[in-house]
Amino acid sequence: MSEQQRPEAETNAPVFSPRKNGQAQSVSDELAAWMSTGWADTEMRDLEPIEQAEHTARRRRTLSAAFPGERLVVPSGQLLTRSNDTEYPFRAATDYAYLTGDTTDGNCLVFTPTGDGGHDVVLYLKPRSNRDNGEFWLGGYGELWTGRRNSLEEASALLGVATADVRTLPAALRADSVTTRIVRGHDAALDALVDELRADTDDESRAKSAELDTDLGVALADHRLVKDAWEVAQLQKAVDATVRGFNDVVTALPQAKDTSERYVEGTFFLRARVEGNDVGYGTIAASGANATTLHWTRNDGPVKDGDLLLLDAGVETTTLYTADVTRTMPVSGTFTDLQRKVYDLVYRAQEAGIAAVAPGAPFVAFHQASQRALAEGLISWGLLEGPVDRVLELGLQRRYTLHGTGHMLGLDVHDCAVSRQEAHLYGDLKPGMVLTVEPGLYFQPDDLTVPEELRGIGVRIEDDVLVTEEGRTVMSAGLPRSSADVEAWLAERLPR
Repeated sequence: MSEQQRPEAETNAPVFSPRKNGQAQSVSDELAAWMSTGWADTEMRDLEPIEQAEHTARRRRTLSAAFPGERLVVPSGQLLTRSNDTEYPFRAATDYAYLTGDTTDGNCLVFTPTGDGGHDVVLYLKPRSNRDNGEFWLGGYGELWTGRRNSLEEASALLGVATADVRTLPAALRADSVTTRIVRGHDAALDALVDELRADTDDESRAKSAELDTDLGVALADHRLVKDAWEVAQLQKAVDATVRGFNDVVTALPQAKDTSERYVEGTFFLRARVEGNDVGYGTIAASGANATTLHWTRNDGPVKDGDLLLLDAGVETTTLYTADVTRTMPVSGTFTDLQRKVYDLVYRAQEAGIAAVAPGAPFVAFHQASQRALAEGLISWGLLEGPVDRVLELGLQRRYTLHGTGHMLGLDVHDCAVSRQEAHLYGDLKPGMVLTVEPGLYFQPDDLTVPEELRGIGVRIEDDVLVTEEGRTVMSAGLPRSSADVEAWLAERLPR
């Protein structure tokens, strides 16, 4: 990022308030006048709504019906500072993107109750930069710095919702007194404004206000549990791009051996940026003993023949839906007998878990099936003392399995995490739900309860599974899963 060029000081030069790199921008009257003229009309007209507009409209209607007579505030979030005057890449808040299809920063969707029990829904957005006062080229977030924004009229046509200037939002919220809920934690200024509107005076009032916001977040998570056909297509798009990213990594394994796990991470990231918005979460590229660390994201270890490489990665689409896939592969192209033994047990556990995914089945059924298979294997190896029901009741297998067998997937990699437990964790699977099935075994390098030859081996196999009316579809079936198929995959793609 280059510094903004500063004009030389001039006599009586006006100082504009926008700043960049900590510097006030001083320019001559002549330059200011010149910069405000001579620009073509770029307004886009006759725009068609974006593909998901009909779906976001339906979602807004559903949410409106759930909260009659109340105002709902759903922010997109603000840019977050990474260092000094640079920001992290922006990623819109999940609920905001779900209800609008918009992915830009600094905006807010507001449901204002009407007398008939419904809501007027307005999307408050940043308008085009003003070319008369210089903000479009002098401001740090002007369009000549950050790119063209849609006008309010363009955004309304594309998103299928009424729009207004976000700078008018505080006045709009203060205009009347009505019960207000906000999706909290994405915009500190709006959180503070809603707190001001509530004028809480005691602990009881504050607790009730917090409950209002929590209930809104839970309701949105509940709504997102079952994906519509458009969302399923987006998830399949993310998965298909992820499959290509894994193929890229296999082809690049020789370069990774010459460098480090970072080459694996970077190779997958290239695919994510070319075909999507970003990675859906921090890529785990864990070779050797690093694979026994569940969330190994340092990715700075060596990639060596004789070791296993555990790659857990997912492409996030431009519409913010993410895949989540894991494969564990022998760097040399061939499993050792011991590695194959561990891998095949994890594979059997995953097969049992996938088979338990079906409409009407309890959400926990696939986890229980996978854990039973793992526990039976660990008992047969002499690492745990049976019977299997005792091991499962006490959770003894968790020393080596560590985590749950899967989670919901969608706009978030751990999707709908705050949904009601009776609708999710203790509920039944429904057609349209998408979840991961990802058993694993992890033998820590310093674990004296396992034979020395097992220490430092970590294996996880993870696939994305759609619940259908008939049963299930493994969305990531484009990648091999059995040990024999993994070796064939590597033999086909590794340079000879």
